[in-house]
Amino acid sequence: MGDGFYRELRERLQSEKRELEKTLASLNSGLEERLTDSVGELSSYDQHAADLGQETYDRAKDLALRDNTQRLLKDTEAALESMARGEYGVCQECGQPIDERRLRAIPSAVLCFACKNAEESRQDDWVRPVEERVIPFDLTVEDNVGFDAEDTWQAVARWGTANTPQDIPGAYDYDDAYINADEDISTVTPLEGIESDGLLATDWERIYPRPREKTSDDFLEEL
Repeated sequence: MGDGFYRELRERLQSEKRELEKTLASLNSGLEERLTDSVGELSSYDQHAADLGQETYDRAKDLALRDNTQRLLKDTEAALESMARGEYGVCQECGQPIDERRLRAIPSAVLCFACKNAEESRQDDWVRPVEERVIPFDLTVEDNVGFDAEDTWQAVARWGTANTPQDIPGAYDYDDAYINADEDISTVTPLEGIESDGLLATDWERIYPRPREKTSDDFLEEL
């Protein structure tokens, strides 16, 4: 590799360094603003859940972009420092020269083709979505019938949420204005409801409706 090759890559690395520094400064400037200021509300507990969700998503995306930019900037600065020490273009794993084609594609590369492939083959071979590491998907796991997080939310939501009846399909009044408001309380199925202190937990009329008296029209339809 001649001096012209190193000079070309040094100029590319310096140019990338300037661009990354500008990008990082722009991201940091936007992240300095508080989330409540960006949505124009006094509190992040907003009545418009969709708007707040979009702002929260954008904030998380900017944080991820900043982290990636910082990583790329660190790699670029490390490559320039290795040039200054006369160690650029040497694989940090095996000590062999890195192929010019790899350096042209990724000037900040620190591993040769063989060592990079070996590193990637040693990585975790998990090919399923990463969420499955923490979210059980085995249907043989016993179901929990205890008072869980969903039950806690329903117990609290009955006292009122930001929703109105028009936000929940099938809701007619504010007592139904939360998700799963039609579920039976303290029971899994309607048949498990019992009468306690004079209060009938199960709507037996809904389960076993009384026969409707036939009218003359019904008799005409049967003829």
